[in-house]
Amino acid sequence: MCVICHGAKGKGDGIAGVSLNPKPGNFTIERIQSQTDGAIFWKLTNGKAPMAAYKEILTETQRWELVNYIRTFKK
Repeated sequence: MCVICHGAKGKGDGIAGVSLNPKPGNFTIERIQSQTDGAIFWKLTNGKAPMAAYKEILTETQRWELVNYIRTFKK
């Protein structure tokens, strides 16, 4: 679900993200990586247009796993 907008390398350059405003976040930059785990979890849970909310789509455990996955993009 993330790759389509955030890209395979998490740089916010996915094919569907090109037309979005604001652009998808780049998981590799300090602005994203300096956010707390809780802040990232909240954003995954609640979304913020144009990003969808995943509270009803992913389990709590899956959302925390995504937080951990986003951390792997740290340079």
